[in-house]
Formats: sequence, structure tokens, C-alpha cells
Amino acid sequence: MVLGLLGNKIGMTHIFDTDGNVIPVTIIRVGPCYVTQVKTKETDGYSAVQLGYHEISKKHCKNPQASHFEKLGIPLLRYCKEYRDDSLSYDLGQQVTCEMFQIGQKVCVTAKSIGKGFAGNQKRHNFSRGPMTHGSKNHRAPGSIGAGTTPGRVFKGKKMAGQLGNRKVSISNLEIVKVDPTKHFLVVKGSIPGKIGNLVSIQ
Repeated sequence: MVLGLLGNKIGMTHIFDTDGNVIPVTIIRVGPCYVTQVKTKETDGYSAVQLGYHEISKKHCKNPQASHFEKLGIPLLRYCKEYRDDSLSYDLGQQVTCEMFQIGQKVCVTAKSIGKGFAGNQKRHNFSRGPMTHGSKNHRAPGSIGAGTTPGRVFKGKKMAGQLGNRKVSISNLEIVKVDPTKHFLVVKGSIPGKIGNLVSIQ
């Protein structure tokens, strides 16, 4: 079994279980993915399988990649990702779908979080604010960032205002609620990183 698959986030909704409880879920369109390369310890130093996802036209694919896909007899693909795996039971050009997942299985979803631009300490690092009354002018200001004479500088890694979001985030132990192989849909309990249409990796 491949350790992971690629897909796109469709959106969030909610479903009802047999007891009538509301379960918030996220719908992901998973695959179909194609095996584009198989790496072994003898040739590459480690075992891995490379999967390709999202069919594109030839004008959006570079010539070396296009010739590689055409040799395998598979469609031209936009994304490629490696998954480490010791079992080498894959064939080049093999199609992999969401049938490998089962209801109740726990998965880890990795994606790029929504970028929120430049943010201050309260929003970015959950800092507390200053007093709001009695003439205080330190409501959301960062305050002191270090001593003066000693050390005479600001230490690296100081939590300050800056870019928030737009980074790789992984959420583990998400339960699979439903699998639809015909439409390539995977329904997981809870939320996953990123906006609608975002590329996600499910492991």
C-alpha cells in the first residue's frame, strides 16, 4: 500500500451519524494518482515511490517531464511527490485511487495554510495586550524586546510581528468518515489546512 496520496480540498460541510449527532467534515478529492518513479536502495540509496497528480495539457508541462510521462504511457501531470516506502510492489504507470483508504482509519493531512499577511504579536503569537485605560498608550504594542547594554542586541528567534500563515502544516489523527471511489472523494472528520482547491497530501 502506498503511504500517501495527493488531492485537492473541496470544502467543509456536516453530516449526521446514526445517533443524530452533527459531525463537521472536510471533503477532499483524492487522486487518481500515477506511479511515476520507483526508487530502490541499490540505485538511489533509499526506497521510495513517486506519485504524480492533476492532469494538465502539454503547453503547461515542461518538455523533459512530458517525455518522461509519455514513456510511461500516463497523462501529463502537474504535481509529483515522493513517499518513503520499503515495499516495492509498484509498477511504473500504475494508477492509485482512494480505494486504499478505509472508513475509521486515521490519516495525517499536510497542506499549506491560508496566508494572512503581516500580523502583530496578539494575532500571530497569542500575546496578551496592554492596559486599555488610565492613559495607557501600550494597547497592542510589542513592548521591550531586550536589554540595553547587556547583551546590547536582540536575540535571534524573538517572537515579533511578521508574516502569518502560508506555511506547511500537518494535522494528524483525522478519522475517515466516508470513501467514494467512483467520484474519488474522501470525507474526513474535522478541518484541514488551506483554502478551497488547495493541494493536500494524505498519509
